Amino acid sequence: MTIAVFPGSFDPLTNGHLDLIQRASRMFDHLIVAVGQNTSKRGVFTASERVAFIEAGTQALANVSVQVEAGLTVDFMRSVNATVLVRGLRNSTDFEFEQGIAGMNRSLDDQIDTVCLMAAPKYQFVSSSLLKEVAQFGGDLTQLVPPAVAQGLQDRLERDK
Repeated sequence: MTIAVFPGSFDPLTNGHLDLIQRASRMFDHLIVAVGQNTSKRGVFTASERVAFIEAGTQALANVSVQVEAGLTVDFMRSVNATVLVRGLRNSTDFEFEQGIAGMNRSLDDQIDTVCLMAAPKYQFVSSSLLKEVAQFGGDLTQLVPPAVAQGLQDRLERDK
């Protein structure tokens, strides 16, 4: 049985993330979406809120589960017996970034392979910082994030004004 991990901050969860999760779920016996905290960014949603958004968006995928991770992804992967790390690529900048991370992860554990999936063209421009900025100015995000996430962003931004 091949267990894969798709790590990320998912802050916010996007339709691009969900597309990658659906595609990866067809490739592996079990996919664990690992919700982490990006230490270089201030989050909008708590880890439990992000988990709830992902669980709602993946409820039809029987082989997908969601867990919170802290620390090194390779340590998390060992703890769940995963051997494949799934990453999404939007552009060449993402490739260069992910190439370095894949090399580091491989040096930490040579049993871990990284699989990169290209983002669907309609999501290649989407980034969390761009989404947050658009939401801050009341822009329509309904084509880019699940409805609950769009509403959550608006509510959070209204509350934080």
